[in-house]
Amino acid sequence: MTAEIAVEITGLKKSFGPLDVLKGIDLTVRSGDVVCIIGPSGSGKSTMLRCVNLLEEPNAGKIVVNGVELTDPEVDVDAARRTIGMVFQGFNLFSHLSVLNNLTVAQRKVLRRSEEESQRVALHNLERVGLSDKVNAMPAQLSGGQQQRVAIARALSMNPSVMLFDEPTSALDPELVGDVLGVMRQLADEGMTMLVVTHEMQFAREVADRVLFMDGGYVVEEGPAEQVIGAPTHERTKSFLARVLNPNHLD
Repeated sequence: MTAEIAVEITGLKKSFGPLDVLKGIDLTVRSGDVVCIIGPSGSGKSTMLRCVNLLEEPNAGKIVVNGVELTDPEVDVDAARRTIGMVFQGFNLFSHLSVLNNLTVAQRKVLRRSEEESQRVALHNLERVGLSDKVNAMPAQLSGGQQQRVAIARALSMNPSVMLFDEPTSALDPELVGDVLGVMRQLADEGMTMLVVTHEMQFAREVADRVLFMDGGYVVEEGPAEQVIGAPTHERTKSFLARVLNPNHLD
């Protein structure tokens, strides 16, 4: 049985003034797939991800998530976004709220859950990311890696069917990256549909069902991780990976 389509992008274009950032992106993601998006800075990776939940409004193209066309002018964008979780480079936690309150506020205000239910969901997701002991901590008392894991738990508390990760480890000290990637591996193992913009090639190689290499606003190469990262066919992909995978090269 073929898995149903979770995300379908057709002819996606996005410009900022005279700058064409996305020049016609097509992508189909099936439910349960992990798709990693790699490429140089400025290639359009993050813009594409932000278009998926309309944080950026496309200039052209069609985006369908869970059977709902987000690019339909008549769509209820807020309702459609509730099925999409997003984790950014920055943690975007409310600095004046405890960890627990960071996880419950949107549940109560957006999903109209009771205080009791929202706390139950929050505690479950803090346990999933290994931070049950930080319920009453304030964000400033946490390391960057812990803050990012709280951000993941907050997104999960909204019960998304698709998770978007925009370079979730790029702002972290190297020794904190592993814990965040560990949580993401766990989500992948649980069958979460994930689109991940990342520079972590080992993670992409081990976890991704497919890898997209983007450059200049296009998808240049796409396929299984072992093919795109291990044996790329396009010269641009080869040169990018040669730099990224060479530890003596400062990218």
